[in-house]
Amino acid sequence: MTRSKLLPTVWDIPAYFHGRVGDRPGRQRAMIDNGHLLLILHQPPSKNSRVREPHLFYRKPDGSWHSTADGSGLAALSKHLERFDRLIETLELQEDQAKTANEYMILIEEMLPLKRLLANLHNTLDEARKGLPQVRELINFRDHAYELTRSADLLYEAIQAGAELAQTRHAEAQAKHAQALSQSAHRLNLLVAFFFPLATMATVFGMNLEFGLERFSAPLPFLFVCSVGFVLGVMLLGLIFKRPEDPDRIN
Repeated sequence: MTRSKLLPTVWDIPAYFHGRVGDRPGRQRAMIDNGHLLLILHQPPSKNSRVREPHLFYRKPDGSWHSTADGSGLAALSKHLERFDRLIETLELQEDQAKTANEYMILIEEMLPLKRLLANLHNTLDEARKGLPQVRELINFRDHAYELTRSADLLYEAIQAGAELAQTRHAEAQAKHAQALSQSAHRLNLLVAFFFPLATMATVFGMNLEFGLERFSAPLPFLFVCSVGFVLGVMLLGLIFKRPEDPDRIN
């Protein structure tokens, strides 16, 4: 008999399971043979990784459980499900703190594989429950998996709604920003139109008036006039180009 490299050698597993399990975990599933139960589950997904780490559980007909992680017994399967509880709680906290559309998009990317994983987890435990109806502890595990699946669905819907609202507010802020820029450009065009004829005639014909300061302590009068002009220019820019609202900040 060819033994699967995925199954621990210390487990006294029927040949039926070795014939159905390869060297890779594959999808989550439950296999039953003459009262023996083998669960191949996936651990919570990690960021930026498409590899799903397996977590195997084996129940003998006498009711004893074995696990490849977190020790043995029913507590190991409980800890496996509790990991998803903590992960969902963390994502809920991040959803409460999310403000921008980009932050919501990051959460959606994390939620998509988690939703699929939890749906398959529930189906696997439900299949195990139907295959071994006399094993009552599987009811609690199946119901726990259903609660996880439901919580993930509700959280995903909340994140989607938050993302749509953030995008709407972002578009509204961008529109206000564009309107403010348009108004500033219009004001600037009015100033240019008002002073352009005068500046043109002054350039062509010249309009130099003698004030008696042309040769007084040169170049101090020149520097003074330039300084006043710069200050007035800064004040004028402040009036024309009002600070627009930050479009990336969503209240």
